[in-house]
Amino acid sequence: MSKIILITGASSGIGESCARHAVAAGHKVALAARSSDKLEALVTELGAENALALPTDVTDPEAQERMVARAVAHYGRLDVVLANAGVGASARGTEAAPVESLREMIELNCLAVTYTAKFTLPHLRASKGHMVLTGSKASQGPMWGSVYSATKWFIRGYADNLGEELGAAGGRVTCLHPGMVDTPFFDEAKPDALRPEDVARAFLFAIEQPEYVLIPHLPVYPKPKQP
Repeated sequence: MSKIILITGASSGIGESCARHAVAAGHKVALAARSSDKLEALVTELGAENALALPTDVTDPEAQERMVARAVAHYGRLDVVLANAGVGASARGTEAAPVESLREMIELNCLAVTYTAKFTLPHLRASKGHMVLTGSKASQGPMWGSVYSATKWFIRGYADNLGEELGAAGGRVTCLHPGMVDTPFFDEAKPDALRPEDVARAFLFAIEQPEYVLIPHLPVYPKPKQP
């Protein structure tokens, strides 16, 4: 069955790849990101009958509320939401990190995700839908002074809490936990990392399970190098 999927952080990397794979699998997508040019180019590629561009600053709750309203007005419902927008650290650890970097990470990686959940939950409750959060392997253990890792620990815990909230209405929540992914998230290529399409396949695997199947957490790691 074709699903209506809202994706934040959809203009590049994991979000963009998830959009392409979703449309290829027969689903329709609403694409949110700051870059309107990239979104429009992606809609042109995927087809206006399959994709909708929603230029949005996800750190602005009013903008997110408008984003959700436009998506629902266009498609009539929401079945899946991928809260994927996020940003990495500009320096290792806490002491070396610029204050602005810390603020941006917490605002985008944590607070913006709660806005996405707040405004989409009524629609996912109505459709008994599926909320998917992009977590990280960085939330699976301690990392030296890493505020980025801490934001992903928030996502990991928040996914469990949302699972209780949406699960009470018959919906599902999944948290993806990718290892390092070779995306524009990094300033240089990461040849030994996952590719965005690897995470996109995991995303589709989770949302296309039968309604009685719940995958609360789904780690996707690059294979360790042989010694």
